[in-house]
Amino acid sequence: MIYIYNDFGGTHTTSLAAAYHLHLLKRGNLTKKDILSVPFFNQLTKKDTGHIFYHGMDEEDNPVYTIGRRNSKYVVPALTDLSEILLNRYGQREKIIISNTSPTVPPLMTAGGFFSRELRMDWIGVPLLVKGAQQCHCLIQHLVEETKQVAAASHEQVVVLENKKYQYRGGKRISYKSEEYI
Repeated sequence: MIYIYNDFGGTHTTSLAAAYHLHLLKRGNLTKKDILSVPFFNQLTKKDTGHIFYHGMDEEDNPVYTIGRRNSKYVVPALTDLSEILLNRYGQREKIIISNTSPTVPPLMTAGGFFSRELRMDWIGVPLLVKGAQQCHCLIQHLVEETKQVAAASHEQVVVLENKKYQYRGGKRISYKSEEYI
């Protein structure tokens, strides 16, 4: 199986998802040091958009990658089509799981990413990113667990998880719904 986590910039929630997937981060509260030590976290720029970054092999020897797609609605379909072409061309029975981490992004992380990556104002952006990561880390853990469960249960070779937005009650995120597209 090959896992590819994707979102707008490919440097915040995707990096955290890859770190959870690879057990580089443990359950529980995250410190600023934990967050900023995650490989690729807040390190990628616009020029890295569309590039696939390798994060490591999971406990079942599955490679884990991330990609930033910006506003392009074409990156994931192109990635899906290319995956199918290569799998069919070379007769592979590999599964490729493409999971969108965007639904986990809280407003603080969006603001922090804008200040840090777009405006290069780390003194404002990084503290917001850390707070945002601390807010959404449980959601990211859940998304990774759900991604692994869907991957194990699916009989399709290429699975795209768009992952629906979280539902809210009283201003708090209360649930997460996965949506599979093949």
